[in-house]
Amino acid sequence: MAGRLHIAALPLDGLLPGLEATHPLATSPNRAPRHPVSIIRHEQGTPRLTTAFWGLTPPWLKVLDHAPHCARAESLDERAMFRDAFAARRCLVPVSGVYVWKPQPRMKQPFLVTRADRGPLLLAGLWCRYHTTLTHYNDSMALITVPANQLLAPLTDRFPAIMDAGTAHHWLSPDTPQEQARHLLSPAPLELLGIFPVSRRVNDPSYQDWACGRPTGNMVRWHSEQET
Repeated sequence: MAGRLHIAALPLDGLLPGLEATHPLATSPNRAPRHPVSIIRHEQGTPRLTTAFWGLTPPWLKVLDHAPHCARAESLDERAMFRDAFAARRCLVPVSGVYVWKPQPRMKQPFLVTRADRGPLLLAGLWCRYHTTLTHYNDSMALITVPANQLLAPLTDRFPAIMDAGTAHHWLSPDTPQEQARHLLSPAPLELLGIFPVSRRVNDPSYQDWACGRPTGNMVRWHSEQET
């Protein structure tokens, strides 16, 4: 599962060709659900960066604390809120990393998962709109998770689906059939990611120092000889 994000200042011109920004990128060293995050979605055929509440909130949902922050790729058709959004309201969440926790005998050790080259990640998500009054509305989103790949499996069984720039427009377009979009939801390539331990202070979502994402040990990567 993905319960915390690391969002450094990312070069917007390098995320997607033609990306337009409605709002500045919402950065955070330790972003938790129920807080705003930046999303990329198609608006009139153009990828646009805007802001959404992290917790999918359809119009009929009465309690924001019940808004799910993640949706399993395998069961998107089982709940109306996910099924409706997946049909035409797909988005991407640009981040610099995702925190995961490894259970240990006396505590859980946090790790930060990043690209091995420390470049940006585009996480697959769904969005929807909810009205706070008759004339004012907000957008909300949830990440889509898939089974963890072999590198991540010792730490977690789920991880957000990652899109590359080559498939991003196809994912975002509401004209892409659902079955084609579904095929894009798969575990990350083994060579893409790296993992390193970080301070346990990240366990407290109120702790918003960039030291949260600093390595306290070496990065672990997947090497081709591990496959043999």
